[in-house]
Amino acid sequence: MKKNSTKKTCACQFIPIQPVVIVLWFYLTLGRLNMKIATWNVNSIKVRLPHVLEWMSLNQPDIVAIQETKSIDENFPVADFEAIGYQVAFSGQKTYNGVAIISKTSIEDIETDMPDFDDPQRRILAATIQGIRIVNLYVPNGQAIDSDKYQYKLGWLDNMHDWLNTQLNKHEKMIVLGDFNIAPEDRDVHDPKGWEGSVHVSPKERAALQAITDCGFHDTFRLFNQEAKHYSWWDYRMAGFRRDRGLRIDLILASDALKSLCSECYIDREPRAWERPS
Repeated sequence: MKKNSTKKTCACQFIPIQPVVIVLWFYLTLGRLNMKIATWNVNSIKVRLPHVLEWMSLNQPDIVAIQETKSIDENFPVADFEAIGYQVAFSGQKTYNGVAIISKTSIEDIETDMPDFDDPQRRILAATIQGIRIVNLYVPNGQAIDSDKYQYKLGWLDNMHDWLNTQLNKHEKMIVLGDFNIAPEDRDVHDPKGWEGSVHVSPKERAALQAITDCGFHDTFRLFNQEAKHYSWWDYRMAGFRRDRGLRIDLILASDALKSLCSECYIDREPRAWERPS
């Protein structure tokens, strides 16, 4: 799905490339286990499968949440991940959207929808892994502020807020991660003035994201890094990656119970430089 804006106040259109990998390390006192969790919008698991397998072989994550798999469930490459020692859960559809969780250990209590929100788009996958509730999200793009898709995004986020609050009441240890399609603050945007009036940065989207974090979640990247100019997505048409003109819209949120256990969160840009990143 295109991350762009037709709003005239925006200086230019932005076309998506594959975001890089966001990685979280945290230390569990139970069993004294170091755990590594990553999120990655792969923009087609069929095309990017070699990249994902290579990155996982090099980095050995415990859990990887991927978005935009663009694959029906029958075609998801289960055997490829099992061959390198991982289990998988997925919820997909043809051509668009799709989410998956890949784990070294068993995946339990899987959910793929928000109650009372009828939505055929496959954007949510929740599961429990080693006592931690993992919620993988591919938040709607929104297209443009004056579009129906923007209203759908706001409604989706409102329902997500309520559902996550319910989940948090059931699961004290919780990670919410994925492609949020929202840059939380201006320091997460390379040109805040140029993006003014566009999706990803509008006040209503940011307020919806803030309402979610106010439930009791923390942006783990900002636990360790307060600097501007750290991005997870760039415009490929305008040499965005080379010029570092991007947005930070891919996030890993940790619940209060896990905040103090987080030890590192960083953006791994290396896969962006590989052949056919998108």
